[in-house]
This record gives sequence, structure tokens and C-alpha cells, in this order.
Amino acid sequence: MANFLQHRNEIGLQIPYVERDIKVTIYVIHVTLGPVKWQVKHRYSAFAALHEILVADHGVAKDLLPPKKVIGNQDPVFIENRRAALETYLRSVMNFLKIAMPQELAFFLHFHQYEVLYLLQGMALQFFNEGDLLLQNSSSYKFTPLQLHAISERLRQPCPPVDIPDKRLDLSHVLDFCWQLTKVEIEGSNFPLNTSNLIQNNLPYNLSAFKSLRHLVMTEVNVTQIKDAQNIRAHVHSLAVHHSQLRSIATLAMCDALHKDVASAGEDYNWHRLTELDLSFNYLEEIDESFRLMAHVRKLKLSHNKLNRVTGLTHLPHLSELSLSANAFYSIKDLHCCLGNVVRLDLSENHISTLGGFSKLYSLERLDLARNTVSDVSEASHLSGLPNLEYLTLTGNPVSTTVDYRTRVLERFSSRAADIYLDNERPNQKEMDTIAILQVLRVVKEGRTPPPRTPRYS
Repeated sequence: MANFLQHRNEIGLQIPYVERDIKVTIYVIHVTLGPVKWQVKHRYSAFAALHEILVADHGVAKDLLPPKKVIGNQDPVFIENRRAALETYLRSVMNFLKIAMPQELAFFLHFHQYEVLYLLQGMALQFFNEGDLLLQNSSSYKFTPLQLHAISERLRQPCPPVDIPDKRLDLSHVLDFCWQLTKVEIEGSNFPLNTSNLIQNNLPYNLSAFKSLRHLVMTEVNVTQIKDAQNIRAHVHSLAVHHSQLRSIATLAMCDALHKDVASAGEDYNWHRLTELDLSFNYLEEIDESFRLMAHVRKLKLSHNKLNRVTGLTHLPHLSELSLSANAFYSIKDLHCCLGNVVRLDLSENHISTLGGFSKLYSLERLDLARNTVSDVSEASHLSGLPNLEYLTLTGNPVSTTVDYRTRVLERFSSRAADIYLDNERPNQKEMDTIAILQVLRVVKEGRTPPPRTPRYS
């Protein structure tokens, strides 16, 4: 990110060409501030308006700006001469004012979009005017990595970098707003920002300004750019990271560690209050040992990844809700060994064809297996011994297209058939009558005593 105070003597201003649009001439300004480059486009009238302010308030010579011309201002030779003259004008003005750097000149050159100090001034003014209303409507706010980098860089400086007479632009308005937020959203990008060479996901930042942070949502971010994550580990209750190309949970759990060695991670890397974690829409291929640093997680979403095995969840003794939808599961074995306390399990949109691996999940209340490859009704027998199961979803499986699908599946649950919501719908009386007949026929076939008939609905 551009930093005017560090690169005050590394400012480059050029107007290499113009753009024409229906008798309007646009001057394209190339701005360079240290390593950052961007473009600004202005008509001559914008130069004239800026010049009036600089003359009146900042002592710029009145005759420095090339004069206005009404007749012949579309002549190519005139435009080329004016382009060169405006370039000279900008360089002269910058050389004269780069110590004071008036806000009008900074905004004319779009410093407020790319430079730390002026970006923060724009944020301060917004929060001064709208902060109370924003907090009243919601305790959440969306930031970019660029904004967070600017805040982090400013907090590294022990004192104000320049004297700002307009107190509406003071950093305190930004900090006061950040301190009151309980939910923060961060939306990153891997593409250059506007016309610049600045890529936001390459900028480091920390979240130390958010003293009340409880819920954090990050989208399209580079989590390794989060530095000093102690604040979020100590206070965050729910964390979501989406579309961020995560390939390893350790990359997030130890985002600020140079070496992601979970086995030797100390107390500083424990997520003390994290109870909800959502890592959907990433590239995770395995569940590693990182969850031992997140032992308090109760709700876990790992949907839309590339997982094909359930491992590493034994470090989550309090886990009760798990979503593994849209992954690469073909078979499930011995789930009870690592998911003994789970009450809600979503494995929809996978490739599961057999249900034997679910037979000992005795705490399970909801099971979503929609859009898998279960084709045999008899597979439901593996679920009939789950005493707490109430909701079972099988829509989108081949079995759901078979004749008498609902009654044949529910019949497997014997006396509990009336309590099962199959595909979010309890059996009606007609279905219950059919189920009762099927159960009697099964008992006769197997030579057992018939089960007590489930009472009819009143």
C-alpha cells in the first residue's frame, strides 16, 4: 500500500496520453508513490477547479495553470501542448506542496483510495458522520484488507504523523467505531485494485483494533496475511472463511506462525472461545490435527471442499453439528468412533451408496443424505436402530424414485415410523396403514411376534 510519509520524495506524475470522447478530452494521469502505481482521469475543468483552491488557500501562483481556450481546443496540436503543460503543472504543484500536501490535491490524485493517511481520513470522516447510525442499524461492518492494512500501519506509529486541523479526520473516529463492532466481515481480492498495481490480498494486517469482536466472516482472503492473531483467538466465538483457497486447516489455525507445526503449538495458538467454525467453499482435502487447537467447536461446516475421509475430529469432544455436504465421500465407516456426540449431520451431495457406517451414531437426531447414490431401500435398516433419529433426508437418491419409497423406508423403523420426518414430512395416516401391513407381512415372513400397532392419528 502507498505510504506518503515514507515515499514523499518518490512521487511520480505523468500524463502520457489523453482519451477522446464526443468532443471531450480526458487527461490520463499516471501516479507513482513508492512501489504503488495507479491512474487518474480528469478533464481540464477539474484541473481548473483544483487550481482555484490551491491559489486561494495554498499560495500557488495564479498563472501556473495553462490558460483556458474556447475556440480550437479540439485541435490535436493544441491538445498535445496542453497535455505536456498540465504534466509540468502537476509536477510543479507537487514539488511546491509535497510537505503540506493539501487534502484537495491528495483527493484530486486519488490518494484516498491507495494511500494510508488519506484513506484513513476518508474512513474517519465517514464514521464521524455515519458511525452512530451504522452501529444503531447493525453491529457488523465490512472491511477490505486495504482498510485493515491502513489501520494496522497507522497503529504502528507512536504519534500522529502530521497535524490535522480538521478533527473530523482524526483516527480516533475510526478506532472508536472499530472498538464497538461485535461482527466484522472482510472481503479480499486477488486482482489489482481499480487501475493500480495494488493487490489487496498481498497486504498484511492485524485485527487488534476490534476489542469487542465476537463474529468474524472472511471471503476471498489470504489468511496468512493476518499478523498477530491473538485478539481473534482470545475473543472470537464464530469464524467463517469462504472462497479463500484454503488447502489446510493449519493455515488458518496458525495463520500468524512462520512454521505451521500443530504438534508443538503452545497455548498462544489455542482458540479459547471458538464454538462455530465454517470453512465451506475451499480446497480442503483432509481434516488435520489442527482441531486440537479449537477444542470448543460445537458447530462445524466443511461443505464444498474436497474431503473424502472423516479424520481428526476426535479433538472436538463438544461437536454436535457437522456439515460435510458437497465433498468427495464415497463410503463412510465407523463414524461413531469420531462423531459420537453429533446430533445433526449433513452429508448431502456426495457419492454415498451404503449406510452401514451410520448404524452406531446413537446421538444422531438429523441426517441429511440428499443427492447421494443410495439405491437400495434395505439400506435404511442400518438407521432403524438409532433411537434419537427424527429427520432423515434421502431426496435426490436413486432410492427415492422407487415404487412406494416412503412406506418401504419408514417400515424399517418399526414402531418409530410415525416419529420419523422423511424428507421433512411425517407419514400421513394412509402411509401409516400401509406401513402397519408391511410390518405384519415382514413379521409373518420372519416368524416373529408382531410389534404393537402404532395408534391412528386422531
